[in-house]
Amino acid sequence: MTRVLLLAATNSYRAGAFLAAARRLGFDVTVASDRAQALAAANPLGHLTLDFIDVERASAAIEDFARRAPIDAVVAADDDGVVLAAAAAQRLGLRHASVEAARAARDKLRMRERLARAGFTEPWFVAVPLEGDPAAAARRVPYPCVLKPTQLSASRGVIRADDAWAFERAFHRIVRLLSVERRGGPVLVESFLPGAEVALEGVIERGRLRVLAVFDKPDPLDGPFFEETLYVTPSRLGPAAAAALTETTARAAGALGLDDGPVHAELRWDGRRAAVVEIAPRSIGGLCSRALRFGDATLEEVLLRHAAGQPLDDVQREPRAAGVSMIPIPRGGRLAAVRGQERAQAVAGIEEVRITVPVGDRLVPLPEGARYLGFVFARAESPEEVEAALREAHRRLEFDIEDDRHAPTGAAHHGDPPPA
Repeated sequence: MTRVLLLAATNSYRAGAFLAAARRLGFDVTVASDRAQALAAANPLGHLTLDFIDVERASAAIEDFARRAPIDAVVAADDDGVVLAAAAAQRLGLRHASVEAARAARDKLRMRERLARAGFTEPWFVAVPLEGDPAAAARRVPYPCVLKPTQLSASRGVIRADDAWAFERAFHRIVRLLSVERRGGPVLVESFLPGAEVALEGVIERGRLRVLAVFDKPDPLDGPFFEETLYVTPSRLGPAAAAALTETTARAAGALGLDDGPVHAELRWDGRRAAVVEIAPRSIGGLCSRALRFGDATLEEVLLRHAAGQPLDDVQREPRAAGVSMIPIPRGGRLAAVRGQERAQAVAGIEEVRITVPVGDRLVPLPEGARYLGFVFARAESPEEVEAALREAHRRLEFDIEDDRHAPTGAAHHGDPPPA
C-alpha cells in the first residue's frame, strides 16, 4: 500500500481535497500538521505534529516516523510546508525538488537573485532593509515600482508606488504588517511589469515541465494592490504566447533548481515577451484547484500520482473551459450576513458558490488580509462564457459588513470586478 505524507497547516484549504484524492487512489495518508489533532491518539500512523519552521528537527522526526510506517511520497498542501517537504523527501530518498530550490522559490529576493544570475533581466529590483531609510530608497528607484515582503504569499503586502510619497507610505505599511506577523525583511522593490497577468500550472518530471493549464486573469492587476479575482482557462492569448509562457516558466524553474514536483508560475505577457512575477514549488492555492479536471481525476490526484512515481502520460485537462472567481473582501469590519447565494448559483454555467468566511468573522482586506470571502466555480464551452457566468454570479452576491464597533454600515454589493 502506498503511504503519502501530507504536510498541511491547520488552516489549509487544500488538506481535504488531498485526502479525498488519496482515498480515490487507494493511498494511505499520514497528515503532518503544525498542531496536534484531536483524533491523533486513535490513529497514530495517520497523524504527526511538527514545527514547520524548524525544518531540520521536523525532517528528522519524519525520518524517525518512516521507520515505523514507511513513506512512499511527500506532498505539501500549501506554501507553509514546501521547504519541509523537500527536506523530508531528501532524507527519505524520495522524488522532490531540492531543499535549496524550495528555499529559493519560497523567498522572493532569493528568487530574483537566482533568475538574474541566469540572465533574466526583468524586472529591475533592489532589497531595502526594514531599518533602512525609505526616503533615500525612494529617490533611487524607477517608477512605477512594486514593493513586497519577501516571504508572505497571496499578494499580502504587495503594493504599487508611482512616486516617492507613495513609496514611503507603502514601505511603512509593509513594515507594520511584518511586525504583526513577526516576520523579517527586507522589503523587495521591483520595477512594475506591464501587460496581462497569467498563471501557469504544471508539474516537472525529472527536469521536464508538463503544462497542466494556463489561466488568464481577465481583470487588470495594475495596483495599487494586487488582489486576484478571476482565473479562466484555457488562455485566450494564443499559441505564440502559450509557447513563450511555457518556455519562460521552464527556464525559470531550471534556474531555481526546481527539477521535480508541482510549479505554479505567475507571469506577465506584454504581447511580445513573458516575464516572471513569481514561481512557487506547489500547486494553485486555496480552493482554486477545483477549476481543474483531468478526465475523472482532480489536480490533487495528479500530484499524488506524480509524487508516488506513477507516470502521467495519460493526464490531459478536460476540453471544456473552466474558471474560478475569488471573492475579495471589499472593506474591513465583521461579516454580518451573506445574501444572493441561490441567485448566484442559478446562473447558467455556475457549478458551485462556496462562502468560506463564517458570519461573525472579522474581515481584513488586502494588502494586510490573508483570505477571500469565498470562491465561485464555472464551466462552459468557451472561456468567454465562463468569464461572463462568473461576473454575473459575482454581481448577485451581497455582503452585510458591520464596522468594528458593530454599527451597521448597510449592504455591500461586491459588484462586478473591474471590466476586463
